[in-house]
This record gives sequence, C-alpha cells and structure tokens, in this order.
Amino acid sequence: MEWAQELSQRKDSKIKTPAVIGSIIDLGYCLDLLDYKNLSIVKSAYSILRTTIDSANTALPTNQGETLDLLRRELDCAVIETLHTSLQTNNQKEYDTVRGVFWEGDPLYPNAGFREKDHIQICVRNPVTISFK
Repeated sequence: MEWAQELSQRKDSKIKTPAVIGSIIDLGYCLDLLDYKNLSIVKSAYSILRTTIDSANTALPTNQGETLDLLRRELDCAVIETLHTSLQTNNQKEYDTVRGVFWEGDPLYPNAGFREKDHIQICVRNPVTISFK
C-alpha cells in the first residue's frame, strides 16, 4: 500500500486512489534470485544481451534512478527478457515467476545491513500461477 501511495503522489501518475488486492501466488517454476546458483543463469543472459546489443550497434539499457536505489531497472528487465527469449528459442521451459530481493532506502542505523525499504519482489510471468480467493 505504501508503494501505491507514493506512486500516486507523482505528477504523471495514473493512480488516483491507491489500493491493494489480495491473491495467492504459486511460484511454480521459479527463477529464484535468492539462490546464488541461479545468479549464473542471469549472468549468462547478460552476456547474450551484451553480444546482441553490440552486434546491433545500439545502446545497452541502464538501470536508473534519482537515488542509489536505481528504481527504474531497465537493464535488469532486458536481461530477464533476454533469458526468456533464449529459453523459447532453445525450446526450454520458461520460468513462471522470478523472485528477487531489493535493498532500498536509508540504513536503519549506522553501518546497518538493513535498509528502510528492503523487500522481496515477485514477477509473475505466467498468470496461471495467480489465484484470487
């Protein structure tokens, strides 16, 4: 709810009345970025994206933001999309969901490993994994 409220305050926001709905998400076949073994998959996808971008002589997307949090993660999105395109091309199973952790906000206290807005995000790629009850 806090995220929706903050987003609604932006001048170009389409959110007029922030709200939250409940659902159950079955992660299914999940690319879990909290498991370090899966990070090599993402690193390989970056290499594929880099090669593609270089051969097309275009600019690599970047993660951007007004703070160190880099809230607009265009590069990360492009890497995950490249991964799934590669899976499709090779007739491999695509992930239903992607789960990652984000460390954001100010430290809770000096030299803290925890920040005010740390959270886990789940990207649902296969809507079958969502049920509303």
